[in-house]
Amino acid sequence: MRVVLISAAGVLATVAVVGAIVAFTLPGGVGLPGRPDAESPSIPLARFATAAPVSAAPDPAGPALSALADPAWVAATARKTGIPPRALAAYAGVAISFESRPCGIGWNTLAGIGEVESRHGTIFGGRIAANGSAIPPIFGIPLSGGAVANIPDSDKGAIDGDATIDRAVGPMQLIPETWRNWHADGNADGVQDPQNIDDATLAAASYLCRAGGKALDTESGWRKAVLAYNGSNRYLVDVIRYSTGYARDVDPVK
Repeated sequence: MRVVLISAAGVLATVAVVGAIVAFTLPGGVGLPGRPDAESPSIPLARFATAAPVSAAPDPAGPALSALADPAWVAATARKTGIPPRALAAYAGVAISFESRPCGIGWNTLAGIGEVESRHGTIFGGRIAANGSAIPPIFGIPLSGGAVANIPDSDKGAIDGDATIDRAVGPMQLIPETWRNWHADGNADGVQDPQNIDDATLAAASYLCRAGGKALDTESGWRKAVLAYNGSNRYLVDVIRYSTGYARDVDPVK
């Protein structure tokens, strides 16, 4: 994914945001067609990772989903994959929370998308705080056509900070319409925030499960879901590359 830093002045002019704002070029937001592929790349098969183990003592009161994954597994897997532990805990926790429902989404699928979309919230030196918030907040470029979809403003800047055109937001790069449809509170703090990796990952997983016909444990369902997230074959290949790599890092012989 080629990324280009642009000025945040347009965002700051329409919404007051504390701290710096990161904005970058994306192949397309959630639910958008990607850029036309000049050459369709050869698409490999996806690889399904072994499920993350559940924490031995989850909070019965309804914890943040990131607390569901076994901390020792998170630490060991973060070392093997290079995924920041806080982001990995969100991916694994959300995947665990979906194990009791039809879906089949794996932590490595969410991690593959998180890598392609924002490098797990670390794009341009950013980070994910202990509470899951992206620091600084992440905003995509204006979706004004050309190399990206043309999405007129739909939120008056309430979600993306831009009252003139829509932008994808947060570590999972959700467009305002998608966030309104799938908004979630994944860290149990009573706030639904697309800039929070727990909330954004839960929303993304819900979207993917619906788009993939609740069959992300099959090759066809998995591809359908990822292409619904972004309709570019190049995007699909990138997500396969990262998600498969993460699965192999954890279980080389699977």
